[in-house]
Amino acid sequence: MKKKLEVLLRQAVDTLKSDGTLPQDADPVINIEHSRDPAHGDFASNLALMLAKAAKSNPRQLAEKITAALPGDDAVIKVEIAGPGFINFFIDPNGQYEIIRTVHDRGSEFGLSKTGAGKRVQVEFVSANPTGPLHVGHGRGAAYGSVVADLLEAVGFDVHREYYVNDAGRQMDILATSIWLRYLEDCGEVLHFPCNGYRGEYVRDISSAVHRASGDAFRFPVQTVFEDIPPDETQGGDKEIHIDALIARAKTLLGGAHYEHFFQAGLNDILDDIRDDLREFGVEYQEWFSERSLMADDSVAKALDRLRAGGHLYEKDGAVWFASSRLGDEKDRVVQRENGQYTYFASDIAYHMNKLDRGFEELINIWGADHHGYIPRVKAAMTALGADADKLKVLLVQFATLYRGEEKVQMSTRSGEFVTLRQLRNEVGRDAARFFYVLRRSEQHMDFDLKLATSRTNENPVFYVQYAHARVCSVFRQLDEKGLDRDLGLGMESLGLLKEEHELNLVGRLSRYPETLERAALQHEPHQLILYLRELANDFHAYYNAHQFLVEDAPLRNARLNLIAAVRQVLANGLGLLKITSPETM
Repeated sequence: MKKKLEVLLRQAVDTLKSDGTLPQDADPVINIEHSRDPAHGDFASNLALMLAKAAKSNPRQLAEKITAALPGDDAVIKVEIAGPGFINFFIDPNGQYEIIRTVHDRGSEFGLSKTGAGKRVQVEFVSANPTGPLHVGHGRGAAYGSVVADLLEAVGFDVHREYYVNDAGRQMDILATSIWLRYLEDCGEVLHFPCNGYRGEYVRDISSAVHRASGDAFRFPVQTVFEDIPPDETQGGDKEIHIDALIARAKTLLGGAHYEHFFQAGLNDILDDIRDDLREFGVEYQEWFSERSLMADDSVAKALDRLRAGGHLYEKDGAVWFASSRLGDEKDRVVQRENGQYTYFASDIAYHMNKLDRGFEELINIWGADHHGYIPRVKAAMTALGADADKLKVLLVQFATLYRGEEKVQMSTRSGEFVTLRQLRNEVGRDAARFFYVLRRSEQHMDFDLKLATSRTNENPVFYVQYAHARVCSVFRQLDEKGLDRDLGLGMESLGLLKEEHELNLVGRLSRYPETLERAALQHEPHQLILYLRELANDFHAYYNAHQFLVEDAPLRNARLNLIAAVRQVLANGLGLLKITSPETM
């Protein structure tokens, strides 16, 4: 109906351009919204207010001219002007029933559109360091990023989902060294494990696998390993200096190839686990992009060369700095340290140069909220690289906080004290986990209520929505049990019999699905789809509790069956985009 009204208003604009009321170059974006108050009609447009300046006219007077120029349409029974110049449309209920036919005809494709027109968009999300299993905090970014990508694809964008694997740098060295130290314990050595090492059981699992495969081939006496190593924090020293010294010692004793053996053992095991975990969570990627590949093909050096050619780099205190403060950042940033090593930021610059060179028209990075301060420096880098920084959209996600009863669960990958995403999924199920993760705006804080997520009551929002779908299915099972036939054609011919308030509410709600889907996609707000599904489920439950569907009156019965079948289809479509199942029984 909104599309139909847009066409009518566009025709009225053309008429007013022809008679000189509007200038020939007037080409307004026509906005049509559902009216919040039924007394103000079904739809409203602010077109007259938008065109008043161009027409050099009072908005209300222009609204009267637009209304007079509107072509007639049987679906529109009345048009009124309200307030300063809003145009309100009252729609014939019989015209609104067309949505039921549309849902039936389009089926699983109802709501999909070509709004994105094939525009290439890269969505990079999760990208957690491969230093341990994904925990419940990562889960929110995974669910949110997955749904944002799927929504964009649903409205016509060409979406490329990507995971940036931080497989280079100090944290990976700490992991490799932690595995080697546990391996030494497997060999029988007794040692002080560093405070800053990775302590999770998964580290022991990896070291044990290396020991089973290689025996004591990489064993060194603990005295040799710790000789002249600066003291750890528990020994009155500095834990950072201590772990860095152990990393250097591991590289020296093992040599390049053997050290790489431990490095790869940790990287491959954990990355395989992350891949499997995300796949089971309904998250798939087109690409897993390795940070180390940027080093291997000199991409980092090339990116810095491009910045240097543009006059954006300078040297100070033996380091190379990016003059990002000239481009909106709060201060300049080091990209190459005094020892010649590149910083993490240098890799990020190269990575974004790579993204731009691949020809994506829009880049969407989904980061944890703690990365907020990182946005200006990355945008500064894009500008310095000669790109439009507005091509980059950074969406921030607050980590979810998990509670067991009244006790908050502390999470730390380093200490190994955390609840994994896999554990959460096993406890509450994939459906509940994904639903709860996108229940609110991504930037809002979230407390994950385990008790609510596993309850089978109407207070559990995912149960409430899925139960609506299952209830529709139960009606059709009852239809078969009673030996009644469903006459689809008769039902379509009899839609005018749907006069009850609950029925009209459902018809109106169904018509809002395509615009809700489009808005949720373009605004990157999956919670809008969640809210819609909860409202649709609420409308259906109210209808179910107030009326009978399998009535004796065949035309009315089939009309109602067509209506609830449309509700079932839209519920399934929406849940499907969230990668949540639509059960037939519950």
